[in-house]
Amino acid sequence: MRKVLPLKLALLTLFVGACVTINVYFPAAAAEKAADRIINEVKSGAVEAPPAEAKPPATTPPTSSLQREQPSLLVAAIGRSLEMLIPAAHAQGQNANLDVSSPQIRALTASMKARFADLKKYFDSGAVGLTNDGMVEVRDPNAAPLAERATVKRLVAEDNRDRTSLYAEIARANGHAEWEADIRKTFARRWIETGANPGWYYQEAGGKWMQK
Repeated sequence: MRKVLPLKLALLTLFVGACVTINVYFPAAAAEKAADRIINEVKSGAVEAPPAEAKPPATTPPTSSLQREQPSLLVAAIGRSLEMLIPAAHAQGQNANLDVSSPQIRALTASMKARFADLKKYFDSGAVGLTNDGMVEVRDPNAAPLAERATVKRLVAEDNRDRTSLYAEIARANGHAEWEADIRKTFARRWIETGANPGWYYQEAGGKWMQK
């Protein structure tokens, strides 16, 4: 009996660890939906009420009866549970929603939205463009009147501060600060793919400017 108990504890530790690993899977599809919603809000000025977020059911802990089974039965039961959990967790990652309704996220979105009308004309003229890391950059200062170039730099700096804070806050609000880089990449891609108007400039992966 003394030999069986450490084996059971080791197997249970492996099982719990596997569940934790599965639950932190980055929800790429949900991140795209969140990015599109915020980008559309920034560009259109429309204020959307955030949808109710459905919480996934809590994982049921191993029952006490399982602890009384033989090690071979315990291994088999854990194997079957993992076979069910892994596909379910991946499906949940694809169908999950990211919370973008925190006061901080709403404030950052509102700040970007209020600035967008002033910034848009410089996107249209080609003075500024979208970078491949989810930011905005002064691409051609000469495309803006001399008297407005200081304004362009100020608008770009302010927007980049909001963007940096937004990506970090979305990760923090969802309990996974380690997602910040993935969220930034998602926003960078969606700004170029769906947020950029025809004629706007954007950076390719290598940094070359292209016109949409």
